[in-house]
Amino acid sequence: MTKGNLIRNALAEHGQLIMPGVYDALSAKIAARAGFEVIFITGYSLSATLLGEPDFGLLTQTEVVSAAQRICSVVDTPVIVDADTGYGNAINVIRTVQDLIRAGAAGMFLEDQIWPKRCGHMRGKQVIPLEEQLKKLRAAVEARENSDFFIVARTDSRQALGLDEAITRGRAFREAGADAVFIEAPESKEEMKRISKQVPGPLVANMLERGVTPLMGPKELKDLGFDLIVWPLAPLYTVAKSLTDVYTTLRRDGSSLAILDRLMPFDEFNRIVGLEEKYALDTKYKT
Repeated sequence: MTKGNLIRNALAEHGQLIMPGVYDALSAKIAARAGFEVIFITGYSLSATLLGEPDFGLLTQTEVVSAAQRICSVVDTPVIVDADTGYGNAINVIRTVQDLIRAGAAGMFLEDQIWPKRCGHMRGKQVIPLEEQLKKLRAAVEARENSDFFIVARTDSRQALGLDEAITRGRAFREAGADAVFIEAPESKEEMKRISKQVPGPLVANMLERGVTPLMGPKELKDLGFDLIVWPLAPLYTVAKSLTDVYTTLRRDGSSLAILDRLMPFDEFNRIVGLEEKYALDTKYKT
C-alpha cells in the first residue's frame, strides 16, 4: 500500500491520528520506533535546527526538499512535510509537489500566507487573496497526478481577517480537492466548535505549547471534531532544554558525571542508528 493511502486508511481505522514533529533523520527514526502512524516535518523545527533561526520565512524550497529526502530515506512511516506556501506561485507549487513526491513524502501542508511567511502563532501574519490560493491549491492537486499524495490545505486568515473568513476559506479548500483542512490558531474551544460545525473534515488541530490555541488531549479534540492532531514542537523544546542543561553542566563541572543517569546509554543509541546492521555489512564485504 502506498504511503498516502496508509494515512487515509489509518485515519479511517483509528478515527484520529497523532502526528509528532520531526526535523532530521534521527528524530524521525525515534518517532517511527515509538509507533506513530504518521510523522510530520515541521518548518519551525527545521528552521531552528538547520539554520538556528526562527520560523520567519527563511527556509528555501530546496532546503525543505533536501530534509524530506534524508528523513523519508530512513523510515517506512508516512511523512507529511510542512511546505509553507509552496515557495512562490502556482507554478512553484507544482515543482514543490513533484519534488516532495520524488523525495518519498506521503503528503504536505500548503498555506495561504504572504511570503515570507512566519509561524502561525507569531504576530503580523498576512494572507494572499482566496482566489489566488485556490489556484495554488488546484495546481497542487493536479500536480500529484496519479499518486495518492495527501494534501492538507492550511489558512492563517484567522488572525489576519477573522474567523468567518477562515471558515470560508476552509470550506473552499475542501471543495477544491484538499484531503484535509487546517485552520491555524483558533483562540478558544468555542472557535474550534464553530470550525468543526461549518468546515467539512478531516480537520487538523495544531497543539503548540503556550501558543494561542488551547492545549488539549486527543479525546477532547476528537469531541470537538478534530481528526489530525499535530504536536510539532514538544520534541524540539525538549531537546533544546536538555542541550541547555547538558552544556551548562559540562561548562560548570567539566564532566557529565552529575547527569549520567539522564543520558541514553551507548548501546541503546547505537541500536537506534543501526550499528549492528553496519557491522554485518562490514563483515559481508570485508576483503
